[in-house]
Amino acid sequence: MRLSAGRIALAVIAVILVAITILGISKWQEINRIRFVAAMFSGEEQVERFRAMDEYFPVRPFRRSGPVSELPAGTPIDLPATYDWAGETRDTARFLEETDTTGLIVVKGGAVLYENYWRGNDSATRWISWSVGKSFISALVGIAIDEGKIESITDLLEKYAPELAGTAYEGVSVKDALEMSSGVAWNEDYSDPESDIARFGRALALGSSMVDFAKTLRREHEPGTVNYYNSMDAQVLGLVLRKATGVTPSEYLEQKIWSKIGAEHDGYWVLDDTGEELAAGGVNVTARDYARFGLLYLNGGKWNGEQIVPADWVQASHTPDAERLLPGEKPGTDITWGYGYLWWLPRSVDGPYAAVGIYNQFVYVDPANDLVIVKTSANSSYGQTNDEASYREDETIALFEAIAAQAGNG
Repeated sequence: MRLSAGRIALAVIAVILVAITILGISKWQEINRIRFVAAMFSGEEQVERFRAMDEYFPVRPFRRSGPVSELPAGTPIDLPATYDWAGETRDTARFLEETDTTGLIVVKGGAVLYENYWRGNDSATRWISWSVGKSFISALVGIAIDEGKIESITDLLEKYAPELAGTAYEGVSVKDALEMSSGVAWNEDYSDPESDIARFGRALALGSSMVDFAKTLRREHEPGTVNYYNSMDAQVLGLVLRKATGVTPSEYLEQKIWSKIGAEHDGYWVLDDTGEELAAGGVNVTARDYARFGLLYLNGGKWNGEQIVPADWVQASHTPDAERLLPGEKPGTDITWGYGYLWWLPRSVDGPYAAVGIYNQFVYVDPANDLVIVKTSANSSYGQTNDEASYREDETIALFEAIAAQAGNG
């Protein structure tokens, strides 16, 4: 029986619609990813995105193993009702609301004094690290050096990643990259849609290789002479780790840290379309497991008697070794906080140090008070301006100092 022209046309249309549907499903993640990146620093609400990064990007899991390490409950404290910042008394509850806080944990003496979640998060919610993940990279580099996989911190990056030869990263040492001192020209202004960090985000969204993106950059200063924050410095360290260890950063994290500290949940790491980790900030774990990572550093890299991260590396990671890296105003940097090996020193050389990510992610380590504070957030105002007005990072440290005082009185 012959089909009429109308039926043939309907059949063709049906086939086309099915093909479009199949193509749409296969490209749905890519389409959502482009929308995701376009919405960053736009003022849009980000909570749903930040707890579901695996719906937007390819990811690689890293698994927990063994008994879960306890985070026992201590004597509960209330958060301070107010804190002092910039000559004013600020309201704590209002600040947590305005910065879209999704989780806050205070651990003192190894015991949890305060833990709370908002905006639909809970203790099982895996949350994007953003640049807190750089401090994970630092820990892994320290382990790789201790194991001899990276022979020396003064080795040049191209020794392990030959594809960086002939780029702006040629002649840059591992230490230079750890200290954000590569000398590679870079603009990390989140409020500028034409900045390097904005271009980097678009390249990731469109599926480009992050290694290829690094090759587009140019040298501006002699390596090791200036300290200008550059997320690509951490990104190339992820490449060096993979080449030096023979495994991906996710696999190395699982083998050397995540399987050893009694993590409560598996984590995952965001990838580019070539399978390279977003070393600049793609770790996703729960707030309680971020706290365990902070406790690992608080305890000098040791966990249950086992030295996980070398103790001297932990110390060096928050000990500036050049004037440009010291806290405060100084030449050779655009940063007023101090800097170590991908760890921040907000106030003083011998004070608390922190892993910090955009949108107000914090793992705050305060050895003098035996304290770790974790804050996960989705501050939708972040990056609207290129200063503290939208960053509110100095203000967060002021709140943490008030919490430390409260915990000491608890």
